[in-house]
Amino acid sequence: MGRNRRPSKQMLRLLEALAAHPQQWRHGYDLMKETGLLSGTLYPLLMRMTDQGLVDAEWRAPEQLGRPARHAYRLTAAGVAFAQSAVPDPPLPTPRTALA
Repeated sequence: MGRNRRPSKQMLRLLEALAAHPQQWRHGYDLMKETGLLSGTLYPLLMRMTDQGLVDAEWRAPEQLGRPARHAYRLTAAGVAFAQSAVPDPPLPTPRTALA
């Protein structure tokens, strides 16, 4: 039997950051800087959310030669729906406008 607990404040902070741009792949280091979460909190949380089907994770090729591959994360459709219900007022993605 699963428990219906309220998400932790750390999970809410991460959901808010990911929900700001739900289709964008994000690296853990960038999420650490944005949320203020430490790696010992962030990465286990991302792994748990991946196991729950809320987050997609994939290896990304390095952007610079000689750098290691990195994991990237983004919300799944279920994650977006969960974020909308869990985060009080998740930020809506802002459309990009061309400068004239």
